[in-house]
Amino acid sequence: MRRDLYEMKGFDEINVTPLLDVAWTLLVVFIIAVTASVQGIKVNLPKASNTPSLVKPKTKAITIHANGQLYLDAYPVTIAELETRLRQFKAVDPDFPVVIKGDAKIYYERVVAVLDLMQELEITQMGLVTQKLVK
Repeated sequence: MRRDLYEMKGFDEINVTPLLDVAWTLLVVFIIAVTASVQGIKVNLPKASNTPSLVKPKTKAITIHANGQLYLDAYPVTIAELETRLRQFKAVDPDFPVVIKGDAKIYYERVVAVLDLMQELEITQMGLVTQKLVK
């Protein structure tokens, strides 16, 4: 008798608890995936006076690690690969900005080689990244 009563009445509401469990799980996975993405190569930047930020959208970052390794947007490259990729970017957007982040302990010669490459490719939108000087 009780079974007949249920079959006739039906369900008048939906249980959304499993749906909320899935939504929360997806939210947590998304948050972890976004925060775990590579934010760049960590280098010890030299200190400078207060200067405005040069980072703009579509800015390419060239990082020179303390061991001398070159990175273009967190991807390791050689100077020849750097030249090839920068030529490709320049073909798409002639005025794309570039920032150079050099570790404070690298030889100045490595930075000069990158600056010479920028001059050779006629990249004029360029800046050097430093840390704010703490007084």
